[in-house]
Amino acid sequence: MNFRDIIFWEDDDFLIVDKPEYISTLEDRDSDVNMLSLARSTFESIMVCHRLDKQTSGVLVFAKHDKAYRHLSMQFERREVCKVYHAVVDGTTQFDSQMIKKPLLIAGSGRVIIDARKGKNAVTEVNTIKKFRRHSLVKCRPLTGKKHQIRIHLASIGHPIVSDMIYGGKEVFLSSYKKNYKLKGEVEKPLIRRIALHAFAIEFKGMNNNSIAIEIPYKKDFKALIRQLEKYS
Repeated sequence: MNFRDIIFWEDDDFLIVDKPEYISTLEDRDSDVNMLSLARSTFESIMVCHRLDKQTSGVLVFAKHDKAYRHLSMQFERREVCKVYHAVVDGTTQFDSQMIKKPLLIAGSGRVIIDARKGKNAVTEVNTIKKFRRHSLVKCRPLTGKKHQIRIHLASIGHPIVSDMIYGGKEVFLSSYKKNYKLKGEVEKPLIRRIALHAFAIEFKGMNNNSIAIEIPYKKDFKALIRQLEKYS
């Protein structure tokens, strides 16, 4: 992959890419390729400002120099960065600025659990964008930045993300929506093979206090999932 092909926006201080699915942000024991190593093949001293899970696509921000990295890091610490994710979840539900406030703890396996005693504060705002027959497209705004926060928060209220097997999400098959759907001697494949989560937008202040607001469109598989859910709902 040519790193320049996935650059979505840049200035002298920051660079924003459209992160592909299935590539880790940082070093991954299962792969030699990660977003930071790809970036440094083109920009030697670049730094990644936050993380996305391996299967999550969308907005990922890099800083081109130390001063820019510190500038954005301080905004993350003060919770001044607005990040927006879109997810397809199990169940038909109507969220209207619902706040999920559940403390999270990283367990020994790397899995995240809700722990009222030892967990760290985590807050996610959720709104429904569109309802389908058995699923919903939701907008999530994490007000804190904990590992797997959106995934476990949605699962904890009974609406896990589609294909998120770790937290109870189920795969979606066309046969569950389309009447009399038949395969000709083939094993049916799910409508999306990864966790249906996309980092849709980010907004923060640039080095000159200018507002940087970026939205990145859905990947093909995410778009195709929604199109099929709309068609048969």
